[in-house]
Amino acid sequence: MNRGIVYDGVPSEEELASCPGVPSESRMRQGRVAVIECVQEIPCNPCSFSCKQGAITIGEEITNLPHLDEDKCTGCGQCVANCPGLAITIMDKSFSNEEAVIDFPFEYLPLPEENQVVDAVNRYGEVVCKGIVKKVKQLKAYAGTTIVSMMIPMEFANEVRSMKRLEK
Repeated sequence: MNRGIVYDGVPSEEELASCPGVPSESRMRQGRVAVIECVQEIPCNPCSFSCKQGAITIGEEITNLPHLDEDKCTGCGQCVANCPGLAITIMDKSFSNEEAVIDFPFEYLPLPEENQVVDAVNRYGEVVCKGIVKKVKQLKAYAGTTIVSMMIPMEFANEVRSMKRLEK
């Protein structure tokens, strides 16, 4: 079966492995850092303008893939809210030995509540495990995009990217 952005709309493992926006495993274990899973060369650059630390660069061609300087990234999350493709999350594998924390954009209602147990999903929207909502952020600077921070078991940190939409 063919996998990847062109075939099923989800980046394949090969595409993600060569993506210049994905930080190293060692950096993810040091604390909050952006994970930019942007693999399509399309004209887009809001992430680079939203990064006050200069950690995300596009270069001269607006169709270049975003490059992450993992040493400059503080994991502030501004890029997550400003990515129109919802391709950026924040990963923190230093949270504990058993759990990681992932921050992701969530544009559905109803919103989850802090400490709520939810179904954590992968890039395909398939349930992978349970997660616990740590925080729900709705800042003015996020331009209407809600950012959910969720604790997940460490073994699923590379797979989980969001949560299942809640019943109304």
